[in-house]
Amino acid sequence: MRRIVLLIVTVFIFLSQADAQSSTRWKRYRYELIAGIGVTNFLGELGGANKEGTNFLRDFEFSMTRPAINVGIRYKILEKLSAKVALTYGILRGDDKTTQEQFRHNRNLNFYAHIIEFSGQLEYSIIKEKVGHRYNLRRVRGVKGLKLNTYLFAGAAGFWFNPYGKNPETGKWVALQPLGTEGQGMVSTREKYSRFQFAIPFGIGFKYGVDKVWSVGIEFGARKTFTDYIDDVSTTYYDNSKLAEKDPLAAQMADPSLGEISGQTAVNQQRGDPRDNDAYMFLMITINHKIKTTRKGLPKFGMGRR
Repeated sequence: MRRIVLLIVTVFIFLSQADAQSSTRWKRYRYELIAGIGVTNFLGELGGANKEGTNFLRDFEFSMTRPAINVGIRYKILEKLSAKVALTYGILRGDDKTTQEQFRHNRNLNFYAHIIEFSGQLEYSIIKEKVGHRYNLRRVRGVKGLKLNTYLFAGAAGFWFNPYGKNPETGKWVALQPLGTEGQGMVSTREKYSRFQFAIPFGIGFKYGVDKVWSVGIEFGARKTFTDYIDDVSTTYYDNSKLAEKDPLAAQMADPSLGEISGQTAVNQQRGDPRDNDAYMFLMITINHKIKTTRKGLPKFGMGRR
């Protein structure tokens, strides 16, 4: 009986010490390097579902998914709260040929854009990260801890983009912003849009701890932007004859319609929808590596003993 009581007390003390150590272990590895590869998708005027344009995910077009990569660094402010900065590159794509909705299909516009985003985000773990242990006491096995860290995030981002459209006559891709396809720069009410814009990233992520320094994860994030010109389409058709006088290429790119609906591309007819700004999404698979923190709170690089 004494041996049983002694064993129970010993196990209790050991587990208590282990829990106390685990509650502060995160402070020893506050920094984490991140590298990711994944995909991106665009939500805007071009392409989309086979119906009149709708908002956000209801207008998702899977075939326009394109590759993306990113790198970043994460810093644990508290055990459940982290800050992250990341640099992400992706390609956005949209094409009216992917939809059977008659007006958008007849419009026949398309684009692709390189996008470079720098973001800062706060992450809150709703299921905190646990490395897990096995306690090798005689006749006692500890339960391996749950390793799946689940977190929500939101933040702010700045991004640069440069939309291109395919010339319907030559098949070559042409930079659209300098052309002013909706009369930008020709009338005072339509200024050329900036290719640098701001966005609000938000989403959810999951991380699985392989060991105390390595983990793999998957993260989905959407971006609410403050521009409707990622695809170079937003308002109404400008007078194409005036565009042709200024630049014949601008006129070609402004109206490559199929001619199936009479009057659709006349002056001041709808070309886009300025009431809803464009959006884009990232789905990334990440590899994460924790860096030991020095006594001064700085990351400890190098190959020294952990």
